[in-house]
Amino acid sequence: MDHFSYQDGNLYCEAVTVAAIAQQVGTPCYVYSRATLTDHYARFAKAFAALDPLICYSIKSSANLAVCRALAECGAGMDLVSGGELHRARLAGVDPKRCVYAGVGKTDAEISLALEAEVGWFNIESEGEFENISRIAARMNRRCQAALRVNPDVDPQTHRYTTTGKKETKFGVDLDRARAFFDTYGGDRHCALTGIHLHIGSPVYSAKPYVQSTTKVLRLIDELAARGYRIDMLDLGGGFGADYVTDQAPLASEYARELVPLLADRVKDGLKIILEPGRTITANAGVLLLRVLYVKKSGTKTFAICDGGMNVLIRPSHYGAFHFIWPCRVAREHVPRQRRQQMDLPGLAPVDVVGPICETGDFLAIDRLLPPVNRGDLLAVFSSGAYGMVMASRYNSMPLPAEVMVTGDTAMLVRRRESYDDLTAHEQEPEVVLNIKRSNPKPGP
Repeated sequence: MDHFSYQDGNLYCEAVTVAAIAQQVGTPCYVYSRATLTDHYARFAKAFAALDPLICYSIKSSANLAVCRALAECGAGMDLVSGGELHRARLAGVDPKRCVYAGVGKTDAEISLALEAEVGWFNIESEGEFENISRIAARMNRRCQAALRVNPDVDPQTHRYTTTGKKETKFGVDLDRARAFFDTYGGDRHCALTGIHLHIGSPVYSAKPYVQSTTKVLRLIDELAARGYRIDMLDLGGGFGADYVTDQAPLASEYARELVPLLADRVKDGLKIILEPGRTITANAGVLLLRVLYVKKSGTKTFAICDGGMNVLIRPSHYGAFHFIWPCRVAREHVPRQRRQQMDLPGLAPVDVVGPICETGDFLAIDRLLPPVNRGDLLAVFSSGAYGMVMASRYNSMPLPAEVMVTGDTAMLVRRRESYDDLTAHEQEPEVVLNIKRSNPKPGP
């Protein structure tokens, strides 16, 4: 699952106590286990090795350069959704040719940057986007490769905000439009449309939706081949599950057991497979450390008010997501053997774990059974390595937290905590007057 464990009642990340980290860098703080990152990547790569895929780590799940570099050293390419993520991938030492560039709203500047960098593939979301990429490529005298994102109309049974493979989503095109898309753009001289891209949602806790969507798309590839269009790349996307509770997600080998037989012969015939894991690699590789500021009773409720809330981890309030939360130092009877939504241990009491933000929706857990919690206690929010820090905000003018990477018995600060000066560093003083000429309105009739 991960390399976070309790020893003598203290929570460790690999061989380092998280309390020692919090003592040095303060809280809120994200702590990542490098061993967990690399173990999860290795298991995923091994599971799908028969397909010899290009594994493009999804930067949007956890974008710190230390995370990206650790995975790049494992051989990962990168899945990008912005010019900023391309910038991060390059700083992490990843060849842009080993990157796929997705996202529905690529700007002209981002497209130009990606063309200049020679990104491996553009994942195309719409007709207008394809035409724009082709136009910019022609102007720059460049040629690029593209994969059309197809919605197979498969329901992955996940949160409605993270379901992306249905017809009604803003992403990609449906199967019928895909056929017409190739008839219109399949012969473009500047943007070679030779791939298909899928991404049905996240997190997906069953191989079945992947099998359904892949089967549909393989039929589409055969239909396109009969019409003279050769598809040489299939990007299956990501969305594979993570263990927010113990043993919640299938192993990488379980996904592969269903998908590899569908694709093995196609790979022998020259089809390139790309996979875009993110959450399944990073979620369990990170914890969020918070300090309890106050314990408050109100009516029948007990609140543990912490120094971070929805500003540092928005998933519980935004998605209704569950994160296991537990004190970093506990008595022997409260050492968790597993991480469950309802823990069956003596002496637990219901607590709302909330943050300092001026919003009623600022919570991390409601009526969560916890051991006794007191002012000054350190809490760990587990499985927060994915979509934690990357979605953090400065709401209420709260500085962004620190990030730490642990390798064995060594902890390294990989992002310093923001200061109050950092909050206002981009606000100009004195004000910068923009050079905008006044236009005279036309006289009326």
